[in-house]
Amino acid sequence: MFARYGAAAAYFTGALSARTADEMSAPALLLLGMAVLGSERPASLLFAALTVASAVGGPLLGTLMDRATRPGRLLALALAAYAAGLALVTALLGHLALAIAAALVTGLLAPSLSGAWTARLADVLPEKHLARGHSLDAATYNVAALAGPAAAGLITGIDAYWAMAATIGMLVLAVPAALALPRQEPRATATSFTADLRAGFSAIVRAPGLRRVTAASMVAFLGTGMLIVSCPPLGERHLGGAGHGGLLLSLLAAGAMATATISARWPPKRGPESVFALSALCIAVGLAMLAFAPNAAVLVVAAVLAGAGEGPQLAAVFDIRHREAPVRLRGQVFTTGASLKITAGAVGAALAGALPLTLALALAAATQLLAAAMLMGSGRARARPRGTPRCLQRPQRSTPGSYPG
Repeated sequence: MFARYGAAAAYFTGALSARTADEMSAPALLLLGMAVLGSERPASLLFAALTVASAVGGPLLGTLMDRATRPGRLLALALAAYAAGLALVTALLGHLALAIAAALVTGLLAPSLSGAWTARLADVLPEKHLARGHSLDAATYNVAALAGPAAAGLITGIDAYWAMAATIGMLVLAVPAALALPRQEPRATATSFTADLRAGFSAIVRAPGLRRVTAASMVAFLGTGMLIVSCPPLGERHLGGAGHGGLLLSLLAAGAMATATISARWPPKRGPESVFALSALCIAVGLAMLAFAPNAAVLVVAAVLAGAGEGPQLAAVFDIRHREAPVRLRGQVFTTGASLKITAGAVGAALAGALPLTLALALAAATQLLAAAMLMGSGRARARPRGTPRCLQRPQRSTPGSYPG
């Protein structure tokens, strides 16, 4: 028992370190790129290259981890390779084409910082504690969102290269925690890699619960991408400068961290679908207030309110994915879901950049309402025993809480 909870402590330590590095990498790379290349545009190309490749890397990494008897070793290798890739990008900054190519390859391993960890949480926590564990896991994202950019900004004030070195160091610190993750049972039947890859996509597309939560989380994150891009102009409108828009991101992360921590201490009694929908409503109200805020005080309240919905919403997504995903495909389901969310966020960011600020935020609020309707629209979600994935249940034995096909 003590070994199991020791592995859980190692898990949360490693996940927090990796996700803090993830949050540090964006500002560190952008600021270093601007310092070396002298312009914001090539620096943004580097960041885009690092981000877009995760849509391909997520399913591949997830499938490899599902097939491995020691997924922790594979995760540790991915973290070390991602750190080495960032170092290579840094070394090649004087040659933009080569640096972009290195960023593309490195970005394939980006899911090792997010969904690949969450997929392993069931290996270190008993089933009865997973709901609380998912809330704590969501909180690591929020802590990282608070600490990562702030640390990168402070260190960049000393030297931009040191900020990237600190990011790489945080990744290396996560490697021992990944190595401490337990083994998983060998596969009962041998199937090819491509067959497993197809099976993972098939589970997401065909299983109603997985299909709905994947689509709903993508739509919700579309709005999140719009919100992130809207923060600098909000700062310019109400806080005296675009640079102060970063304070809004900190308030969002603080609100999310607070509610995620509360949910871990007192898990919600409602099902995860209901938690997702209520959280989406909370976020939508906060975004609408941001769109029409008359002054800075309302802006601050709105940012905290929008952030307060993000913590429980993310934990609810984890709960649903864990419940619905077949055990042998869980890694791919989580990493693919994370990759699709990242891609949706990038689309939202691009869309918001072409729209007036108020309209962009109003649309972001609408995406939250749409996401809630998508998840709940097929009928009332009722309780089903956790640990019994929908796609493993026999159709003729549908339970009272199962989704309509």
